[in-house]
Parts: sequence; C-alpha cells; structure tokens
Amino acid sequence: MIHIRSHEEIELIRKSALMVSATLTEVAKILKPGMKTIEIDRMAEQFIRDNGGEPSFKGYHGFKYSLCISPNEVVVHGFPGDYELKDGDILSVDCGVYMNGYHGDSAYTFAIGDVKPEVLQLLKITKESLYRGVEQAANNNRVGDISYAVENFTNKIHGYGVVRELVGHGVGKRLHEDPQVPNYGRRGEGKRLKEGIVIAIEPMINLGVKEVYTMEDGWTIVTADHKPSAHFEHTTAVRKGKGEALSSFAPIEAAEQANKELNSSYYAAEATANA
Repeated sequence: MIHIRSHEEIELIRKSALMVSATLTEVAKILKPGMKTIEIDRMAEQFIRDNGGEPSFKGYHGFKYSLCISPNEVVVHGFPGDYELKDGDILSVDCGVYMNGYHGDSAYTFAIGDVKPEVLQLLKITKESLYRGVEQAANNNRVGDISYAVENFTNKIHGYGVVRELVGHGVGKRLHEDPQVPNYGRRGEGKRLKEGIVIAIEPMINLGVKEVYTMEDGWTIVTADHKPSAHFEHTTAVRKGKGEALSSFAPIEAAEQANKELNSSYYAAEATANA
C-alpha cells in the first residue's frame, strides 16, 4: 500500500530525516585513518539517543547495529566492526532514525584521505544521479522516471554498473514501505507518483560491473569484481514540479571539508616533524 502523507506527517518525517543528516554530520567530523568502524557506530547510536531518537536499523530483521558501514567494494549493509579505515578508502554510511512515530533514512559515501581520482569521480557522479532522481519525484510522474534518470546518467553516460538487486523504497511509519524505487528502468513506467508520497531514493553504483553477491553473514553485499561502489540516499517528498529532499547533505559536506583540512594540516605537520 502506498501512503499519501499530510503536510503535518511530512514535517515529522523531515525532522527524522534531518536527525539522520545531523548524525552523518557527526560521523563526518571524526572520520580518519586508523579508526575502527565499530567506533563510528557507537558514537552514532549515542548521538541519536541523546537527541531523542532511536536507531531505525538496530534490531531490524535481527540487524545488530545502528549504522550500515560499507567500505570500498562493500555496496551496502556492511557490519561495523574491527575494520580500520585506511588512507584512500571510501566509506558508505547508511543511517535511519525513528522519531515522533516516523522514520528518516539517508546515506552518504565518504572519501578517507587521498582517494584515487577515478573513485572520487564515481562518488561525484553517484551523488549527482541522486539529485537527478529527486528532481523526477514529481506529482504525476512515474517511478520509472526516477529510475531512468539515475540509470541514464550513471550507466548510459558514464558507464558505471547499476546495482539491480537492491532498490529505494517508501518510508514513513515503517522503515520500508511501498513503492519500490529501482535505480534502473524506463521513463513512463512503474507506479504513478502523487504529491505527499515519501520515498527513499538511493543510487548504489559500482565502478565496474553491476553484479553483486551476498557474503555468508547474510547481510553484506559486495561487488562481484571487488571494485569500489558508491551509495547516496535522500528521504524525498513527492511535490508538484519536482521532488523535495527532506534530508540534507549540506552540513555533512561542510563537516567533511573541515575534517579534510584538519587532517591535511595534521599529516603535513607529521611529515615535517619526521623529515
């Protein structure tokens, strides 16, 4: 069943979505080589609970963590653990927050230190494809218009692999609702969008082939060729003319840039001291 949300409901979803953005901003502030991913998860859970929310993911179908943390070739659903971030890594962090009876859901892929130019380009194009998808979340469009916008930009124009096994989804009182929102498809096909529908649009785009596989833990999704994958996601309201992202990357990007400048200064000082 597809839900049409009232203005009041959408504002409650926005609050949850912006708490996700705030959590990812806190993540952006602390990321650095040598940090274990379980440390990121613990910080995020504490931040969410301190601000009156609950982690949407923790306990969901038995998932044990507050964040999905997926480095490099891990597409999504990675377990936080003892993995230590390295210079040159990319890291998808997917977060959900439940507040006031509604969920918000968003993801961001971070660059750790000196990342290869072709991988940075993958992140740039994947993020841009998300914005193109959000634009198509317009009243009377169809889900396929969103799907086509993402696939055309990432695959047809840039030649990246578009994951097909995993899709975006409706979000509201439940974390996953109808409709499903694939990142591939044809314009004019799929469910018709109506103003007030809220969906999570989330391109999962691979540097290499589109094929993926699931690891033995039953959760972790990895690229078949072990090349890097990028993942960006916004909780999005269907509006007249174009969609509206209810989550925001602006504070995340600002914190990411500040952290990069701080760490650049630190490593430059270390190099000088050891010269």
